[in-house]
Amino acid sequence: MEQPERHISLGHVEIGDLGKQFIQEVLSSNRLSHGKYIHAFETEFAALHGRRAAIFCNSGASALIVALAALKEREQWRAGDEVLVPAITYVATANAVLHNQLRPVFVDVKSDHYTIDPRRIKAKITGRTRAIIPSHLFGLPCEMNDISPLAREHGLRVIEDASQAMFARDRGVPVGSAGDLACFSTDAGQLLSTGVGGLITTNDPEMALICRSLISQGRDAIYLTIDDDDDLREEARRCRIIERRFAYERLGYSFRLTELEGALGLAQLAERDRRLQRRRENAERLTELLAPFSAALQRPETPPHCERPFTVYPIVVRDAAYRAPLLDFLEARGIETRYMLPLLSQPAYRRLFGSLENRYPVANWLNQCGFFIGCHPGLTPDDLAYVARQFAAFFAEHVRPDDAA
Repeated sequence: MEQPERHISLGHVEIGDLGKQFIQEVLSSNRLSHGKYIHAFETEFAALHGRRAAIFCNSGASALIVALAALKEREQWRAGDEVLVPAITYVATANAVLHNQLRPVFVDVKSDHYTIDPRRIKAKITGRTRAIIPSHLFGLPCEMNDISPLAREHGLRVIEDASQAMFARDRGVPVGSAGDLACFSTDAGQLLSTGVGGLITTNDPEMALICRSLISQGRDAIYLTIDDDDDLREEARRCRIIERRFAYERLGYSFRLTELEGALGLAQLAERDRRLQRRRENAERLTELLAPFSAALQRPETPPHCERPFTVYPIVVRDAAYRAPLLDFLEARGIETRYMLPLLSQPAYRRLFGSLENRYPVANWLNQCGFFIGCHPGLTPDDLAYVARQFAAFFAEHVRPDDAA
């Protein structure tokens, strides 16, 4: 086959003039460790998501590991205690549970929105259940109005996995503001990209300090940045700093980032509205362009009370037999695709848990039929029209008229 006419990627990184300015300022300062850019980025990000504190670390996966480790330490959870996890989510969500020597217990998802189904949570709660991790997928918030009361009723902690949904809102409430903690990702494929990165948000000062310690190898909170010992005029403070500056209170991780990522994050916060609007417009246009194929494709639905910044554009083929040839057809024409975050079918998870898919019919259906394509700000109207033409060409070639009627 000839070279595709276009390349329709899943993600898009755009470093604007402000980002380049901030990066140059960091380089000129000769300081890469935690400083004013990370501090400003954390402060503004926390405020935008209705939280008092944000902790910047090296990935969304690390954020989840640290959030669980902090709760496990303070709540004195034991190895083998259970955490409820959706049966469709990025593998890092459940991996974080396993890395903390806890046991993930899977909950099936909704067939229209693909997020954890609140109606199925209660049946999974046991005497060893300690927390729930709802994942806000593809920019769509979970139904926290149902999940939060259920968690309170059973004394469970909530960690929102908002890696794919920063800036989303449900009934005017930002994602990340309902749980005990929330975790976000800023890698290259997310709504805000610093190349690599993640954030933990919380209203709990103690939890924030534990998280900051954990990402810095478990260091004593008295000395977490190189600025913490700038003023040593007071003797008692000087003695405490000297004594504890190289003390480690817990087994932690090397999950810190540099001022370069902080500078990129701060610049992108200033440019977020334009980029999020473009994502919404591109998603709406794709929904219009793919409407003729609604008998063959389930397009994404957004409840009217949600503000959704589409991370990607999720699609489900109604007949599983068509997914493989459709994805091959699209990829051959330069349109990147990915499966819709299969979890239980992963080889590592089959080895750990055996064959679970038949116990989770919606997740099993999505594993066989779901996928997503890009809708990022780098796509033009001509790109979207090209995508629609390729879908039309596929269905004209592969689907019988009565199948697509």
